[in-house]
Amino acid sequence: MEATIEKLDLQKADPNYYKAGNKPELKDLEPYYYLSISGRGNPESEIFITAIEKIYAVAYAIKFTCKAEDMDFVVPKMEAFWWIDGGLEAQHKFTQTPMEEWNWKIVIRMPDFVEGDHYYRAVQKVKVKNPSLLGDKEVKYELLNEGRVVQILHIGSYHKEEPSIMKMLEFLKQNGLEVSGYHHEIYLSDPRKTPEEKLKTILRYEVRNIKNGK
Repeated sequence: MEATIEKLDLQKADPNYYKAGNKPELKDLEPYYYLSISGRGNPESEIFITAIEKIYAVAYAIKFTCKAEDMDFVVPKMEAFWWIDGGLEAQHKFTQTPMEEWNWKIVIRMPDFVEGDHYYRAVQKVKVKNPSLLGDKEVKYELLNEGRVVQILHIGSYHKEEPSIMKMLEFLKQNGLEVSGYHHEIYLSDPRKTPEEKLKTILRYEVRNIKNGK
């Protein structure tokens, strides 16, 4: 009888990364490798939807490549960073900025056993299977290191995150910290299957000490 391959589920294996409470809290994160794809514009636009299709095509190609090597895994939750032009100083105007001017980077975290070679082979498989889907260097494989972050679990519409964000900013103010990175969301719920009022999203910001910038 063939042995069953144990499938890694990062959401269960790393609760430090994938769990948050309804109150602001600080976390210290390790550097992780991610697939990423970047763009600009409304998250309901065709370009954003197509970007999701592209990054998932590569993610599943990596999954099946690894599965063939007895290293199967559940494709992790989608995440995204959001920001507007003007650097960190301009980010307080984010919610007042038209969505067409939003910058975004969609990311999917990869397990530690995924290597650059898995990524390169997966991209080639996607290009062979669907030549019109993926352009050169659209989906990247990169190391991101947020380090210390503040986070909170937001329940409800993506368009009603401001109260949750304000709780985090007040928490940072009380603890002598400030935001040092862009708005980060981890989508725990599938919006195609979950009512808007029940959507669960981890909101996260990289932070630093106000006095010494660390």
